[in-house]
Amino acid sequence: MFVVENYAAAVFCCVITMLCWGSWANTQRLAGKNWRFELFYWDYVFGTALMILVLCLTLGSFGSSGRSLLTDLRQADPEPIGSAIAGGVVFNAANILLVAAIDIAGMAVAFPVGIGLALVLGVLLNYWAEPLGNPLLLFTGVGLIVAAMVCAAMAHRRRPGQDQAVGAKGLLLSLLSGLLMGSFYRFVAASMSTNFHDLAPGKLGPYSALLFFAVGLLLSNSIFNTALMQWPIRGNPVTGADYFRGTARDHLCGMAGGAIWAVGMTLNIVAAGQAGFAISYGLGQGATLVAACWGVFIWHEFRDARPGTGKILVLMFAGYLLGLGLIIAARMA
Repeated sequence: MFVVENYAAAVFCCVITMLCWGSWANTQRLAGKNWRFELFYWDYVFGTALMILVLCLTLGSFGSSGRSLLTDLRQADPEPIGSAIAGGVVFNAANILLVAAIDIAGMAVAFPVGIGLALVLGVLLNYWAEPLGNPLLLFTGVGLIVAAMVCAAMAHRRRPGQDQAVGAKGLLLSLLSGLLMGSFYRFVAASMSTNFHDLAPGKLGPYSALLFFAVGLLLSNSIFNTALMQWPIRGNPVTGADYFRGTARDHLCGMAGGAIWAVGMTLNIVAAGQAGFAISYGLGQGATLVAACWGVFIWHEFRDARPGTGKILVLMFAGYLLGLGLIIAARMA
């Protein structure tokens, strides 16, 4: 299987993860204006699972390191398999809430608040399980990202024409998403051997873990998203028939969004062999910075905000940049 051989390559993979995780939500914005996020999310999940399968059958099956995908699947113990599937279930619950928050509050708020919180929790949980990196630099970086989250929430309150109840709902959904998103990665990491070159017996390699993660994602979506269609967070219920009324563009946008996210997830998991799970996850969730750039500079979500909002956004970006820089430096110190 393909593995990352050094820390510099791992950081590069995490940067690609940042770009993928911070950009996939644009596909939701590019779908038709009347295409509900619940319907978009079915295609997103299908695209995620399909891309993971393709990457596992290619990157996971070739190369001289570790075990090939099929060999790894045959030797896996039930407990690691269950842990990877649980990671997919928890992620799915978190991501549905995130997509709902984007629909209500926009990318420039949902990502900094929701994924910023996920970054903080994910780094803490994964560092506790595998303490790699300088803790002072790592947690100072996390602290700066918390400050950036606060700035994002402050900027959101300064946008015009915001229904206070809807704005509060968007922030609440972002926070709930962050709490769940911060824990899913630990389930996946716990299923894997920490040494990708010499995999522990019974444990999963990175590609097998991703495959079972996709299984959890698919199985749980039939429950979570079906319930959300029946009892939507906003608007009227939607049905399965509504899904088949979508245009080819609507469906392709969702599939593309899932495929983009899956590429980022795969590279992030593979990078963890050199960077450690805490740093790899923390850098990947620098996607908040990328998503905020999309929201501010491309979608102009703060165009008509009250004077002074620009300064708050500058502080938000500065907090994220400095925080991510310290997280990168923590492994080299």
